[in-house]
This record gives sequence, structure tokens and C-alpha cells, in this order.
Amino acid sequence: MLITDQGNQRIILVDMKKRIDWQYGTTGVAGSAANQLSNPNSAEVLDNGNILIADENNNRVIEITPRGWIVKQFTAQGTVSGAAFASRLDNGDTLITDSNNNRIVEVNGNDHVVWQYVTNTLPGSNPTPLPTRAVRLENGDTLISDQFNDRVIEITPTGQIVFQQGTINAPGNGYNQLNGPYDAKVIGDFTGLTRPFGLKGPH
Repeated sequence: MLITDQGNQRIILVDMKKRIDWQYGTTGVAGSAANQLSNPNSAEVLDNGNILIADENNNRVIEITPRGWIVKQFTAQGTVSGAAFASRLDNGDTLITDSNNNRIVEVNGNDHVVWQYVTNTLPGSNPTPLPTRAVRLENGDTLISDQFNDRVIEITPTGQIVFQQGTINAPGNGYNQLNGPYDAKVIGDFTGLTRPFGLKGPH
């Protein structure tokens, strides 16, 4: 079981006897030096066996080997602020939820931005919605948890909204209302997510 132990500033892998088999990050120490994280917000195992970590307060996404070596770092050329979530796409790019910039950004292996979507541009939007999760779907669309816009949206590669649950910037619990949605997924679609062991073929 891979756990993002945010308050302890670490990512840990535990077995069913609750023993820590692997760890990255120095327990209780927030920092940016070797073997340090600052408010890690997500971690997932990649197909190559490495681990992709959204290191939120260090404004970066890192890919590390099981031995703890950083082999790649993504900051969208130094522009990411608050990396809330990250996933590796089938094309090799990395999708980052750049929360403090209110955007979702896709970077290639050279950390260049190849696609982005900003969530605070529509009329009535919260100026700082701080999106928390973005997941690329099998159909090529992107599912975004747009936290303080109180909505979950599915957008096409051209930025067209094809599905929205929740009324923009209107928190509530009534019909078509959400209140700070933090995470959303399409059930059965593992694109950009750690797949169940043994699952073959496309995400």
C-alpha cells in the first residue's frame, strides 16, 4: 500500500502487517534537499517502477527511482505553484494540477508546457478556485476537481466543457451542487492512475 503521509513529509510503502517497506522523505522534516519533501500531496507508481510525487510546497513534481534517486523534475519551467496532483500520461507527458495558478498544465519530458487549462476565467468564477485534481480520461478529455468553484468538469483538449457537476462558485448540497470537491474519477478508467496489479492493456 502506497501512502502519501503528508503531515510526516514522506511517502511510504507498507505491507499488510503494517510494516514500512520503503520510504521517501525524512520523517517530520519539510525541505527540498535530498530525501526531503514539503507537504507531498500525491504519489503513484509508474509503469517503469518509479514513483511520481506531487511535492506541493516545493512547487515541483519529481520522479524518483525505488532507490530514491530523482531522475526527473517538473516545474513547467519554474512556473508551478502548489503542485496538488500529478500523473504520467500514455504519451509520456506529465499532467500537473497547478493549484495556486488555478490551472492544469501538461508538460513534456523537457518540462515544456504543451497544454494547459485555466479554471478561473468564466463569468462568476471564484478568482482563486485552487483546483485539486486533474485526471486525463481514456477518451482524451480531462476531469478536473475545481475545488472552490464547487464543481467537477470534464473538458475536451480544446477546453470545451462537456460535463459539469456543481454550479460554479455556488457551494451547496442541493440538486447539482457541490461544496469544495477535492477528487473525482471515472470508475474503471485508470488513465494516469496507478492501475491494479495484473491489469493489462490501455489504462
